[in-house]
Amino acid sequence: MSTSTSAAGSRVERAVAASSPADVESVELTAAALDSTAPEYLRELKAELAAAGYQPATLRVEASFDETGSLAAQREADRLRELVRAASFVGAGRLAVDVDRVADEAAAEPALAALAERAERDGVTLTLDGPVSV
Repeated sequence: MSTSTSAAGSRVERAVAASSPADVESVELTAAALDSTAPEYLRELKAELAAAGYQPATLRVEASFDETGSLAAQREADRLRELVRAASFVGAGRLAVDVDRVADEAAAEPALAALAERAERDGVTLTLDGPVSV
């Protein structure tokens, strides 16, 4: 096991050991259920979820790279990047992307790799389920 993994593990263990249970229910939000990704809407949604005792853990989205070419892949990646920001804004630690179709893996994979880097910078774990990986 590498030192960084070990250090990360001990950070997690130390943080959890010093914690106490919270009276909230972890939920998975779906991107389709969001009315907007505008900060004002997300701020209100986060406050309403908290008031109702919910903490978003995951934001789930369906994605499709069904057109060929890098411009089409970039359009879908841009949409997903907005959802990375939305996940971070509402406090969800994970963006779960269900990829249903990939027409051009050579275009989709670099776009998704850039998305993964963005998610990491924003403190969001990106998970992909489908015919492509990064």
